Amino acid sequence: MKKILVVDDVKSEQKLVSDYLKKAGYIVATADGGAEALEKVKADRPDIIVTDLVMPEITGLELCRLLKKEPETADIPIIAFTTKDRNMDKVWARKQGMAAYVTKPCTSDQIIDAVRSVGV
Repeated sequence: MKKILVVDDVKSEQKLVSDYLKKAGYIVATADGGAEALEKVKADRPDIIVTDLVMPEITGLELCRLLKKEPETADIPIIAFTTKDRNMDKVWARKQGMAAYVTKPCTSDQIIDAVRSVGV
């Protein structure tokens, strides 16, 4: 079974995505922000990360950059899950290493399709 780390500082959003993924058969861990996500990735490496972009301290884009520069975490696919829906935001996220981009609010099918699109 594949493990997904869901990172979001808004508990209701975190729970929504976690519930969608659990129902689809994934093992889900959560983190309330980028700093906690870094700790959890080091402690128990996930197969994929779904992260909000707008968070205090370490943003989703910063989290992505930090993980992509480390050889042991560079290959973890990271999906942006955010309210930012401008094309410029999507392009910038891809340039930072995001594997997929899902705009909030979304359906369970949209988030599950994004996870499957990155091969997990």
